[in-house]
Amino acid sequence: MVAIVDYGVGNLFSLRSSFLSIGVETVVTSDPAVLHAADRIVLPGVGAFGDAAKKLRDSGLADVVVAEAKAGKPLLGICLGMQLLFDKSLEYGEHAGLGLIPGEVRPIAEVIPAELKIPHIGWNALHFGGKKSPLFRYIEEGDFVYFVHSFYGAKCAESVIATAEYGAELTAAVAHDNVYGCQFHPEKSGEVGMNILRAFCEKEA
Repeated sequence: MVAIVDYGVGNLFSLRSSFLSIGVETVVTSDPAVLHAADRIVLPGVGAFGDAAKKLRDSGLADVVVAEAKAGKPLLGICLGMQLLFDKSLEYGEHAGLGLIPGEVRPIAEVIPAELKIPHIGWNALHFGGKKSPLFRYIEEGDFVYFVHSFYGAKCAESVIATAEYGAELTAAVAHDNVYGCQFHPEKSGEVGMNILRAFCEKEA
């Protein structure tokens, strides 16, 4: 069973529908006991990092997610959920993350050409840059996924498993042991996205 963390932020039911469409039992929950019983956890997120981090901590679920991940349970952060996995974010101030993946979140405006629009919205190709992560076992180099973001994962080179080009090579996905993150939205990325979710639900991911 996959448990999607409900802390008041995220595209919860679209995500649930995506997992159900590939035949995976899925629940949207804010119950620590359900998260503990689940085989895998998904941390969604949209909006501002500081607000989301506060909601996650105020709900008491931040400690639960960290404890489950440190116990070895597969965890997938999506979009802002991926950014929350890092040590900190510099989005409108400095905010502490969950510290599950070394690195920080910075504005894409620092690295992309001034003429490009922010947020970065649209379909971009994934580049693996070497050995392909098990998370991508069912997709190919250059497959397109859907992004919506103004900030990106930085100082995390050792954990990067995919990048995307938007005036600069931006972090598209990360992994550290059993913890994974996708800056893009698999649930909005058609068959490519479904295949990424399918891989996450397998033991080898």
